[in-house]
Amino acid sequence: MPRKEYTSLPTNYPVCEHSGCPMAASCLHQMAYTEMLKTDEYLRLINPTRCTQDASCAYYRSNRPMVYARGFTNFQRRMFPDQYACFMAICISEWGRNPYFERRRGARLIPPGEQQFIQKALKKVGVTEEMKFDAYEETINWYD
Repeated sequence: MPRKEYTSLPTNYPVCEHSGCPMAASCLHQMAYTEMLKTDEYLRLINPTRCTQDASCAYYRSNRPMVYARGFTNFQRRMFPDQYACFMAICISEWGRNPYFERRRGARLIPPGEQQFIQKALKKVGVTEEMKFDAYEETINWYD
């Protein structure tokens, strides 16, 4: 499974200035702060009074890579036509037509929450066998 290391921070990524927080060593917002201090003139700062500086912080974002899926073009070949039509309708009602096809062909990464949604939709339409996505990759979860 390919692993994408973080090579550049997203533009205007919100940062946290609490370097004394016990979660700072693994928080993307704090890591971004230390990197952006070296290079950027302006920072998008999370309000310091809103951070709880513990494990319950609403702004904490783990730096641990997550497994994202890419594409599910093989699903259609392994389903009955009526099942696939229902599955596609469920997904299109959730994301819209173009975003559905972007996910299907692998143009858009599928985060873990959406992977679960897809698996539930498959069960809802009567698919009993385990379906695998076309590919998987580990990447940093900046926003999800």
